[in-house]
Amino acid sequence: MQNELITKRDIQAIGEEIGYELGAQMVKDYQTANPQDAYCYVIGRNIIETILAQPGCVGIQFYNAYNEMGEKTLVYVGLDADGKTILEYTTVNKEGQLAFEKGIVADRLERKPTTKPSTEPTPPPTPDTFTWTID
Repeated sequence: MQNELITKRDIQAIGEEIGYELGAQMVKDYQTANPQDAYCYVIGRNIIETILAQPGCVGIQFYNAYNEMGEKTLVYVGLDADGKTILEYTTVNKEGQLAFEKGIVADRLERKPTTKPSTEPTPPPTPDTFTWTID
């Protein structure tokens, strides 16, 4: 029997900055292959921080889904260090007793349309106004 070294990936270390050029190419390739799909999704900071603030949460997992109207969306949940979805966690209430709280299962992102944003000339981007425009 062969022994194999099993390495566990640190969930909180998953992901990295890839730079504008590679990011733009990846987005363009996807949009070319899927012209009818949503251009992009927007998720606000508040829900991301709320998910990450759950006890033991070290990452967020995104699931492709359809909402109640049949539109493509994302459902996102917190992950613990073992890669398990946080659906419930334990807290101590004001009386000093253990209480169980439901983990956050989120949606209600903003879905951008399937059409690409205008390519009309715009002022040079600043950190506050930068948006992706891919030709």
